[in-house]
Order: sequence, then C-alpha cells, then structure tokens
Amino acid sequence: MIGSSELIINKDGSIFHLHLKPEQVADTVLLVGDPDRVELIASHFSSIEFKIRNREFVSTTGTYRNTRMTVISTGIGTDNIDIVLNELDALVNIDLESKEVKQVKRSLKIIRIGTSGALQNDLPVNSFVLSRKAIGFDGLLNFYADRECISDMDFERNFIAHTDWSPHLGKPYVVDSSDHLYRLLRGESFHDGVTISAPGFYGPQGRVLRLETADPCLNDKIERFYYNDFRITNYEMECSAIYGLSALLGHKALTVCLIIANRTTKQASEDYHPYMEKLIQLVLDKLTT
Repeated sequence: MIGSSELIINKDGSIFHLHLKPEQVADTVLLVGDPDRVELIASHFSSIEFKIRNREFVSTTGTYRNTRMTVISTGIGTDNIDIVLNELDALVNIDLESKEVKQVKRSLKIIRIGTSGALQNDLPVNSFVLSRKAIGFDGLLNFYADRECISDMDFERNFIAHTDWSPHLGKPYVVDSSDHLYRLLRGESFHDGVTISAPGFYGPQGRVLRLETADPCLNDKIERFYYNDFRITNYEMECSAIYGLSALLGHKALTVCLIIANRTTKQASEDYHPYMEKLIQLVLDKLTT
C-alpha cells in the first residue's frame, strides 16, 4: 500500500496537482506547455466532457473524430513533467482508494505539442520537428531506478566525450520516442530530430544576458555532434522527462515542436501562432486517420 503522504488525494477524490479523477483521463493525452493552448486544441473537439484548472495545470477531455482525448498544460520544465507524468500514471494504474497498484496496467499515448529553438542552419523558422530521441540536461531521470535500462547509453557516452561534459553539471541522459507514435505521425511535413531538454531558458541553452555561461563553446560542440545517423536539432524544456518517465512506466510518448527561433541563424518567427494552429491540426488528423 502506498502511503498517503506519497500519493496525495484531494477531498473530492481527484489527484493532488492535476485535480483529475481516473475516469476523466482518455487513452490519448496531448501535453502543451501554455495553458492557453489547451483551449486552442479543444476548440477542434466535437464535444467537451469537462474543463478543470489548478495552478498552471489546465485540463480538458473531449472528442475529435470519434476519438476521446485529454489535453493538459504542464507549464514549463521537467520538474512539472515529473508531476504530470507520475500523476497521470497514478490515475490509470493505481487504485486511488486502496492505494494499491493495479495488476492490469493501462498504457497511454502521450504526445507533446510545443515550441522550440533550432540548432542547425537547415531547420527554418516555422518548421516542425519530430523528436526521435531526447537528451536530458535536467538530470531528472537520474533520480529513478533502472533508468539505464531504457536509455541509449552508447549515445550518452559519445555525447559526454564529444562535449567534454563538465562534472559540475547533471549527467545527460538519452531516451528514444515511441516508435509506434513516430511512425504514426511522420511525413513530409516534419523534420526528424534529436531534441535537448534544458533545465532553463537562458544559461542552460547558451543565452547570455548579464551572466556568462560556464562553457561558451557548448552550443558549437552540440551543433557539430553526430552519432551514427543522428544529429542534434533543437532545444526545448520538457521532452526528455516525458520520454524517460513514459518508458519506465510503460506509456508511449512523442514530442513534436514548432521551431519559433533558429539559434544559429539568429532568426525568430515574427508570428508563430498560425503555424501552431497548422501543427495542431496536423497532429489531430494523424492521430485519428
């Protein structure tokens, strides 16, 4: 039995942060960072079951083309993903009344739709990237047992050696996306990518305002890194934890990002919102074709 301090349930029977109940979670879950993007996605639904909000966690479950979906905003960062993924899994795989893990597990399809910054010249602003692999600079997965069983350890070793990774930083981890979801969404509208999830927007992604970074050459080394046929394509702040926790918990995960800035060409989108609407429509259609 899981202790009440470890799995906190609200008085109405909902889980602590998300304020969701088990019956409110669909098998397909769309994650977005921006709470306002939940409403944008839900506007495509033919019917809405409910809407709920607690802090940055905004959730809606509805139907698109006869497919039930839940949309949840996570806010920014892998620390929030730790909350969202663990609570989602608890909702579907733990009996919240008895606090016992269910014998028959439910596997969710989890798709993040986000924004990102490109690290290669040939990835234009307003293009779309499917993350085949995620590299976590955040260190989150290192707190969990057996993380090496679901990680690409050879990729990690090569990356650490190539970048001369500082021992003062958290050890990077590398996790693959769900091959099933990748094959479902891939197509000519998308670039394949390897995505870094950074634990911050400024220094951890090499941005300098008034504070210098510990390794001013890190982004240059990242851009030049190749492992087999893979190169690193973009920065964002959530993908690695989604992939890692999903793999450990038995869920399928994929991240697709809109490139709103290119860090190498120094270009930024003048208005990315129409492209985000196009990306949302593409994802919804591919998930229900």
